[in-house]
Amino acid sequence: MQPAQTGDQVTLVYDGILANGEIFESSNDTGPLDFIIGDGSVLPAFEAAVLGMKPGEVKTIKVPPQNGFGTRDEELVQTVSRSAINTSVQLTPGLVVGMTMVRDGKSLQVPAMVTAVADDRITVDFNHPLAGQELFYRITVQSVNHPKEDGGCNCASDSGCDCGHC
Repeated sequence: MQPAQTGDQVTLVYDGILANGEIFESSNDTGPLDFIIGDGSVLPAFEAAVLGMKPGEVKTIKVPPQNGFGTRDEELVQTVSRSAINTSVQLTPGLVVGMTMVRDGKSLQVPAMVTAVADDRITVDFNHPLAGQELFYRITVQSVNHPKEDGGCNCASDSGCDCGHC
């Protein structure tokens, strides 16, 4: 059984755990995770941890903030007028709202968490909710598919490829 390498399709189950032991994400809720190593669909640190693993292998990794969802940036915490948030929902701390931001001349819809509400002013935090957190992932590889070995891919062929990662 060859270990997982770049270009392989892997299926695994995992738990994402905060430093205090709280599970913030789990494949028990979403089903097994299936991705191709090297396609950039998961955190690079998570992907790197799977390299070399074999089916049935279990590993726990630690992901520092800079390799996870980034460090907190206090400049991303802003106080705005209540009218800046176009919603009929009662604004309370912890609520995530969509706000329109202009960056490089383009309007973008971005999520922001309400952290404080005072009269006509609202404080919102544009940091990812896991920014600044040290994360732990407990990973169990279920299967590793080596497309070229398994005959599932003919990437070098001029006739096309249906492996999903060419």
